Amino acid sequence: MGCCYSRVEREEMVSRCRARKRYMKQFVKARQGFSVSHAMYLRALRSTGSALLQFANGEATLHLHLHHHHRRLHSPSLLPSPPPQPPPTPPSPPPLSPGSDGWTSTSVTASSAMPPPPPPAAPPPPPPAASGWDFWDPFMPASSRSVTEEDWEVTTTASELAAPPAAAMTVVSGYSKDSNSELAMVVSRNSGKDLMGIIKELDEYFLNAADAGADVSLALEVSSPAFSCQSKEGKVYNMWNLSPSLWTRGCTSPKSNGFGRMSAQNFGNGRSVYGSHCSTAERLYAWEKKLYKEVKDAETFKIEHDKRVEHLRKLELKRADYMKTEKTKKEIEKLESQMMVASQAIETTSAEIVKLRDTELYPQLLELVKGLMCMWRSMYECHQVQTHIVQQLKYLNIIPSAEPTSEIHRQSTLQLELEVQQWHLSFCSLVKAQRDYIQSLTGWLRLSLFQFNKNTLSRTSEESRIYSLCEEWQQAVDRIPDKVASEVIKSLLTAIHSIVVQQQEEQKQKKRAECAFKELEKKTIELRSLESKYGPFCAAETLGSGRNKDPVGEKHAKVAFLRAKAEEEKSKHDKSVSITRAMTLNNLQMGFPHLFQAIVGFSSVCMQAFESLYNVAKNNEQEHDLKRLLP
Repeated sequence: MGCCYSRVEREEMVSRCRARKRYMKQFVKARQGFSVSHAMYLRALRSTGSALLQFANGEATLHLHLHHHHRRLHSPSLLPSPPPQPPPTPPSPPPLSPGSDGWTSTSVTASSAMPPPPPPAAPPPPPPAASGWDFWDPFMPASSRSVTEEDWEVTTTASELAAPPAAAMTVVSGYSKDSNSELAMVVSRNSGKDLMGIIKELDEYFLNAADAGADVSLALEVSSPAFSCQSKEGKVYNMWNLSPSLWTRGCTSPKSNGFGRMSAQNFGNGRSVYGSHCSTAERLYAWEKKLYKEVKDAETFKIEHDKRVEHLRKLELKRADYMKTEKTKKEIEKLESQMMVASQAIETTSAEIVKLRDTELYPQLLELVKGLMCMWRSMYECHQVQTHIVQQLKYLNIIPSAEPTSEIHRQSTLQLELEVQQWHLSFCSLVKAQRDYIQSLTGWLRLSLFQFNKNTLSRTSEESRIYSLCEEWQQAVDRIPDKVASEVIKSLLTAIHSIVVQQQEEQKQKKRAECAFKELEKKTIELRSLESKYGPFCAAETLGSGRNKDPVGEKHAKVAFLRAKAEEEKSKHDKSVSITRAMTLNNLQMGFPHLFQAIVGFSSVCMQAFESLYNVAKNNEQEHDLKRLLP
């Protein structure tokens, strides 16, 4: 029996049907994966814009505007170095301590009041042009980065103080004539936009780009979490049990998915004509499983029939017993009857598959192609506007401030890093999911067309339409240059991560400075205690060992050392703050133009690919309709 089963499985027809069933199973999962990845990508666009807005809100409050503030490059020391210690010893000045508004001095007595700090030093001369910002540009090759963290200095140059030309802030965006879209224009309403104004506009177009995918969400039937589960590795598993009972069961989808303009009304309208894409795919899989079983049964009957016919021939040659011969003949007749029933079942099942393919699947694919065409056209336009918006970042009239990074701002930076990471992952997932979707469908079509026709070289116009569409779709998807866009999103992620690392370093340096000032305060209190005990004019004390020891003098020396150390740590912290602020602005200025240029290029290729697909498909539709009208 096992030998017979193995032989049946090796039969070409059974093998092809098994492969068809496997491809359709992959297609069902790929449709679900495509749906989930599409929803994740739209959500990532929205979340990235929102996180960027929160980040910019925190960053904007830390910068000073040139038109309203003056720059202090180097903070003068609030604690002058103690002079050499001649007798009598003067009272000790108070230490510095970190306060809510920065580093402040703690006043104890009137005698400890400090003189006013000297005026800020004049700005240093402009640095050579070659010094630049290369070190902070994650998009530049490592060999071109010549500035170190150790020797980085915040400087003001004449070019930084110059106001940008007004004409640079009026931007007109034109789109490709091939996109068949209206000329779009975005004109800056305010020639002096600040960081928040720019980011607010970016966020608006992130939302518009996400809204552009609403129709595709309808076509893919973005499902609720109840219908799928996601592993820690990010793999999506279909939780529906595919069984023949699905032949008559529809695919329940939510009325609202939270990713666009979906509502009960337009969702119903979106699938009332061509049916549920989810249900169509699952019913095709159920029919393919049924077909595989029927073809396997038919081949089993055929093999058994051939064996019985051969056995009958041998019996007749031997002139065997009449009863044995008649029994074998009846067995052959029964097998022939079973073969006929199996053949009719195969024809019925095949007809159902063809019907589903032509009346539901193909129109759904056309609807999906149209939706993708419109989506990528809108996304192309949104990202192109964003490209012009981010060009204004280099004209910002802001300078790095000395304000430290707050904990809230650190959290918003971490959130931005997380959302950009999700954007990168969802982008890669979306590209892969679409490839899996069309590859599994094309593989199924290649095996399912012409299989049961007597003339294997013939094919109907319906078969030609769907096969041509899917073949061209797969070729288009394979040609899409997704690697460039993916790497640029990843580069932006690297740039944001460098800001996170620098903020962490700033936080560590702040803690070092706080510890140094706490230690200074502790030793200063001890010094005051000694001064109150021995007086400020205490003479050296003679110890039993014969050594002379000046406890007040030694304590003064210790306090002076700690004061110098605290000032050094404060200086490092101030420098770290300046580095953080400058790095943040520079990474935004350098990273975002590269990002949106790459996304615009990717969107343009996708738009043109789906426009071509849709136009060819519509032309084929018109030719098909014309042939049906001709006698």
